[in-house]
Amino acid sequence: QVQLVESGGGLVQAGESLRLSCAASGSIFTNNVMGWYRQAPGKQREFLATITSGGGTNYGDSVKGRFTISRDNAKNTAYLQMNSLKPEDTAVYYCNFRHIGILHEYWGQGTQVTVSS
Repeated sequence: QVQLVESGGGLVQAGESLRLSCAASGSIFTNNVMGWYRQAPGKQREFLATITSGGGTNYGDSVKGRFTISRDNAKNTAYLQMNSLKPEDTAVYYCNFRHIGILHEYWGQGTQVTVSS
């Protein structure tokens, strides 16, 4: 089992920045992928970014150039730096974890990000 705890959400104004953190704990093997998704009211969950334990990254089109994913393997923690936030970025942001080669994935409880105009 892997447990994920997100933090860093909050209320900001348009144009400001936030950094989300996701700390993983439990039975963690070396080769894994951590990612971020979000879900706005009435919408489907949207892919934002992933990062492998080797540092490879992948981004969704809606956040390329504004959001940056990173991780600290020693702390089993992933980060999402969000810059130039827009009201349409308002959503619950979820952390995701999976081991490479294993289908099962884990989700955090979500952290609310609200961007006012």
